[in-house]
Amino acid sequence: MSPQSLSQATAHRFDPTILREYDIRGVVGQTLKVEDAYAIGRGFGTILAETGGKAAAVGYDGRLSSTMLEAAVVQGLLDAGIDAVRIGLGPTPKLYYATNTQNVDGGIMITGSHNPPTHNGFKMMIGKKSFYGKDIQRIGSLGAAGAWASGKGTARQVDVEAEYVARLLQDYDGLRSLKVVWDAGNGATGEVLVKLTEKLPGEHILLNEVIDGTFPAHHPDPTEVENLVQLQEVVAREKADLGIAFDGDGDRIGLIDGQGRILWGDQLMVILADDLLKTRPGATIIADVKASQVLFDEIAKRGGKPLMWKTGHSLIKTKMLETGAPLAGEMSGHIFFADRYYGFDDALYAAVRVLGILGRSALSLAAMRDKLPTVLNTPELRFPCADTRKFSVIAEVKARLEASGANVSDVDGVRVNTADGWWLLRASNTQDVLVARCEAQSPEGLARLKAILVEQVTASGITPPAF
Repeated sequence: MSPQSLSQATAHRFDPTILREYDIRGVVGQTLKVEDAYAIGRGFGTILAETGGKAAAVGYDGRLSSTMLEAAVVQGLLDAGIDAVRIGLGPTPKLYYATNTQNVDGGIMITGSHNPPTHNGFKMMIGKKSFYGKDIQRIGSLGAAGAWASGKGTARQVDVEAEYVARLLQDYDGLRSLKVVWDAGNGATGEVLVKLTEKLPGEHILLNEVIDGTFPAHHPDPTEVENLVQLQEVVAREKADLGIAFDGDGDRIGLIDGQGRILWGDQLMVILADDLLKTRPGATIIADVKASQVLFDEIAKRGGKPLMWKTGHSLIKTKMLETGAPLAGEMSGHIFFADRYYGFDDALYAAVRVLGILGRSALSLAAMRDKLPTVLNTPELRFPCADTRKFSVIAEVKARLEASGANVSDVDGVRVNTADGWWLLRASNTQDVLVARCEAQSPEGLARLKAILVEQVTASGITPPAF
């Protein structure tokens, strides 16, 4: 569809499944079409214009549909009277960087993140803050009413890649060289990663660095064990110090130690927090509700102030601004540095900080992992529950637990502390599923926690997860 025909639209209705809590996502050609992209650009531009905004940065990932959707978003911005600063292909953090450093009032990234090749979506910033929740819903209501601003913005290309790579390198502070295997997963980090590793000291082996929206090697999600097998094999074969993986748009990181073991997000956060608290004593450090109790205990042990918060990159970033926390992280591998950086989730930057820590330490990543207290826990368990039911299930479980006198935190769903450890049940904000996790000191304790979880979800008529 041509820009001219898109510009003739007077209103637009979105498929109700695509306007999510943290971003907009759908299946291209089915729930997400080029007309949606135009309406997103036009609606976002309208919201910017209301606050005096005049320009927005726009970037896109390597998916086959991304250039088409980017062009439509840009046309929507222009028709709302907003100038578009087009930064081109690259990872989401490059768009965040441009939004923080260019003379713009917001940003839109076209990306399907870690979703299948048939999917795509949009992540947004307004000013230097996350754009989510009610803001995203407002794009829907503006479209339905056709209540769009009108104007004639202009578009220009700006290449920030070299500047972004230089900024990533700026905070590298390692003192010894390392052998590192990197897996870009054919995602949007590929070109930046090549330039970054050319300038980092040490030996660097790159896997799947060619951007390819069909993801021929494996799915670009480092939280799934099967997607890390290739990286583990190369780390072992090359006797590397560590392996680093990225998701499809480069805002989530996965780590493999020299022994081929996965470090999950909360384990990585212990290492990052330990280093940060040496220069920022007493700092508040945020982790999401799915993180191990080990992380919160280790932060406190080092003199920091652990803060458990809701899952979701937009919610975490907002809480960081509110509390002044210099570091935050999620189990999913989103790592947020406001210490010497901008406070957004950037897996490439997190990788540079990890390499700096290892390069200043006599310990290997494997040795650091071995120093962590040992606990037994389940992976993140997801099981179906209708969107219309999931939040009421959480409310029912919470009411029963509180009536029984259980020790319950309701920061995000219910996280229940017992003598054995803890278990969590929360409703996903992005899918029609419930999410559960259990952690204990012993196999017997873990079995008891699982039994309580099963009992509670069954009482609400939900089929429990298979452990």
